[in-house]
Amino acid sequence: MLSRITLLLRTIPPHPTSSMAARVLRGALPSSTVATSSLPRSHLVSSASWDSTTIFGRRKFNYRSLSFARGLGNVNVIGKMETLAVSRREYRKVRSRRPAAARKSKERELELSVQICIEEQLPEDSEILDIAEMLRLNVPMAMKLAFDGLSNSTYKTRDTSISDVGCFESVELSVLLCNDEFIRKLNREWRGEDHATDVLSMSQHIPELKLPILMLGDIVISVETASRQAEERGHTILDEIRILLVHGLLHLLGFDHELSDEAEEEMEMKEELLLKSLGWKGKGLIQSAQDAETNGSLHLDDADDRRREGSLRFYKPKFSYIFCDMDGTLLNSKSHISLSTAQALKEATSRGVKVVIATGKTRPAVINILKMVDLAGKDGIASELSPGVFVQGLLVYGRQGREIFRRNLDQNVCREALLYSLKHEVPLIAFSEDRCLTLFEHPLVDSLHTVYQEPKAEIIPSVEQLLAGVHIQKLIFLDTAEGVSTVLRPYWAEATGDHASVVQAVPDMLEIVPSGTSKGSAVRMLLDHLGITPKEVMAIGDGENDVEMLDLASLGVALSNGSEKAKAVANVIGFLLGSMMQCS
Repeated sequence: MLSRITLLLRTIPPHPTSSMAARVLRGALPSSTVATSSLPRSHLVSSASWDSTTIFGRRKFNYRSLSFARGLGNVNVIGKMETLAVSRREYRKVRSRRPAAARKSKERELELSVQICIEEQLPEDSEILDIAEMLRLNVPMAMKLAFDGLSNSTYKTRDTSISDVGCFESVELSVLLCNDEFIRKLNREWRGEDHATDVLSMSQHIPELKLPILMLGDIVISVETASRQAEERGHTILDEIRILLVHGLLHLLGFDHELSDEAEEEMEMKEELLLKSLGWKGKGLIQSAQDAETNGSLHLDDADDRRREGSLRFYKPKFSYIFCDMDGTLLNSKSHISLSTAQALKEATSRGVKVVIATGKTRPAVINILKMVDLAGKDGIASELSPGVFVQGLLVYGRQGREIFRRNLDQNVCREALLYSLKHEVPLIAFSEDRCLTLFEHPLVDSLHTVYQEPKAEIIPSVEQLLAGVHIQKLIFLDTAEGVSTVLRPYWAEATGDHASVVQAVPDMLEIVPSGTSKGSAVRMLLDHLGITPKEVMAIGDGENDVEMLDLASLGVALSNGSEKAKAVANVIGFLLGSMMQCS
């Protein structure tokens, strides 16, 4: 139930002793093959540090060890990088864009990334450490069995947003063992219920964001409550924790016994089936709660509470902010936002995520485009009152949409570029705040307005008149992709020297901008202005102008068809927001 725990604890006042102290158990998992044909071949990863390797032809990442210390004590992370091999057959493959002959014939592997954590306030007890070590083996096996058959599920009440894990490259789950005080604070913060409970589970999966990673969520288990329930129900603490784990995992996979009697019956049946298949002792949690109610247990209130709150299947994303490029990322080949992309953005904002635009476009262009899909205005993503990074970071707007930064291009560079445009009859657009200026009519100039939604270019009859009384932030040459790459870029990369830089967001446009500025530096400035840390930010882009922004964010996502420079610094490469969000 933690939004990677760290974010979940943000609003709780800091604890006076919040230093991080991690214990790492270094027991090894056996490397063996499990004879179950329906289970995926997988890697079990429990890592307390960042790791960057290549998997399935994509860069992959492992999350930093979770800092649960913010306001609620410290946590120990159990485990290190391990692998557990099992066979895989039934899951469908991710659709590849490579030619069929280039695809690997062998079955693709699914990576399971599991973190088992211990809250620091729990005593240094060997039994707790043994349970944590056992969970390192148990959790991935429970996940595999729970995943089995999801795509062919006949359950009528289950939320099917997760139906086939075969479409993901990896799956992430964290499990935290804590005490009653810790879980009580979470229960109070997220449900308004000021008492301890046994298990909380929190989904991080937003189905509309077609990420290659299934961030399944977090399960928090109170060892103290589990101990009391184990004694009452006549089995060990490990048995009870396994039962709570299964219950929390099923909630993350879309089961919710609170919906109706039928939903309760279906989840209860799945609990019993999983426990039996795993060979674990005890009844499922739903059945145990019903027995407690029937027998007049001392924990009757807890049972009633469980039926009411559904074990907290909350939704709070890992990241508070998504900084997103427009051209080639949010926008499709027609420079429109598809309905599926718009829906994904609305879903993200409904979960409390703030989407901030970081683009080479002007603010009016962004607002016009978002207005078409009902995402502009006061309650939308962009308006004249919202923060954002525009014109390649040369105009930055902060709180209430007020300008906090502006950088203008050298006048001499502007003059030389305008003269070059006249001489070689190559159309050039000068960006001055919310205006676009040019020297002559041209179909490509018109397309900047009709296709890219930029303000309609004003034709100024001479270079001197154009430069008079305005400050120009950037220039854009418009040509064919070949003309840009073979003529314009080589020439202006040398001609601008130290006075300006050239960048590209799309192949058929060359942008001249002031030296030393970028989207990345502008995003950092805006984060400082808003009091946001890079750890709270996901950045999404595709062009070389997005490189610094992707590198700055905690999670940088580059599109698979993006520039090589963008993909080189990204944490994740995938079909996103032009494809991953099914932008057609």
